[in-house]
Amino acid sequence: MRTRLSKTMYLILAAFFVFAGCQQKQQDDVDVYAREPNLHTIRIGSEYEVMAINATGGLDAWTDTVELQLNCVVTFYQPDGSSYLTQQQFSVYPWSNSLEIAGKEPQGGFVWRLSQGHFEILQGDRNITNNKNTLDNQCFAEAILNIVTAPVRLLDQSVDFTIDMNPVKIQGKWFYPIQRRGRADIESILRIPKAVFYQNRDNSIIDVLWIDCLTVEQSIIIRGYDYGEIESGKAVIPHRIEIFIADSQKNPKTRLVKIDIQ
Repeated sequence: MRTRLSKTMYLILAAFFVFAGCQQKQQDDVDVYAREPNLHTIRIGSEYEVMAINATGGLDAWTDTVELQLNCVVTFYQPDGSSYLTQQQFSVYPWSNSLEIAGKEPQGGFVWRLSQGHFEILQGDRNITNNKNTLDNQCFAEAILNIVTAPVRLLDQSVDFTIDMNPVKIQGKWFYPIQRRGRADIESILRIPKAVFYQNRDNSIIDVLWIDCLTVEQSIIIRGYDYGEIESGKAVIPHRIEIFIADSQKNPKTRLVKIDIQ
């Protein structure tokens, strides 16, 4: 009897320490990604960078924003004209260039992470997908991370940005295109896709992005709307995001996703 009891206690303690270890690892991961920027290494060398940051709260607000916890209602638009509604949670880490997405689908729950261009599945089946259109999971994560943290992405010294002062018109508004390209010496390591950040000529907010990241031979346009604070004193971000397939001229074509941040 004592032997059986001892075995039972052993199993309970073993399960407890495994659970505690998992909890500690998750907390350690959060501590790694939710970090403040090194103020001595921030370089704002261009006027368009200053304007983009000031238009979304200012540098102090962004440096105080080390983590954003966003509860979202996500609508996926299907090729047959129907739509699929679900809830997801986004953990956004602007200064770590990282994002975690958590949700539950009929196939089960999942947690994905995108960090410095590397996508990984932390929980759930590798084949879980939350939509039936051509937008793959990594591209979905790239779209969210880049539109929410666009002003900070402009400060990323691992890539090169070039602005074109000849504005282009997208859906009736004028934007300055800012090309993003990976640096040749580290592009293969970071796996950062080509992108164009479009800065609104009227308010200086980067509320349109083009990203070349689909597995099929297409690219996407991301649009941000209804900019405001999630927390008082923190950075200003979009409260609605839409993702479209882009045509050959980088114009929005078919809407794939709508995200409402609550």
